Amino acid sequence: MTKPHLSPDDLPSYKTTQISEILLSQLEEVTKKRFFLACDSMIRIYLSNCHWYFKVNGGILMLIMICHDIESYQNIMTTVPYLSETLKRFANKAKISISSPVNNGIPWVISIDKAWNGDDLPNT
Repeated sequence: MTKPHLSPDDLPSYKTTQISEILLSQLEEVTKKRFFLACDSMIRIYLSNCHWYFKVNGGILMLIMICHDIESYQNIMTTVPYLSETLKRFANKAKISISSPVNNGIPWVISIDKAWNGDDLPNT
């Protein structure tokens, strides 16, 4: 691991870093609640059948979904365009990551700024 090129006086304090992490965690949680409320009732049911959450990494909002069975995975995959459009209300740069119960759970990731027509679905 390389040492930072800044002197310790120029780096954020431990307390500042800790507060930033807390605020980021709160932002992710509030985004999750607001996103869920912005979805229609059928999408809410699909989301409830998966483990899902938001993560901010490098300034990019990421919706992470982990599907535990093939039915929930297929339902979520059919809603990607809807999820993408809804996610655009919350961030200019965002991604959706969907992990299936097959293929060792390797996630399929799509940026919301790219047009998606469903042709590039991963093999299930």
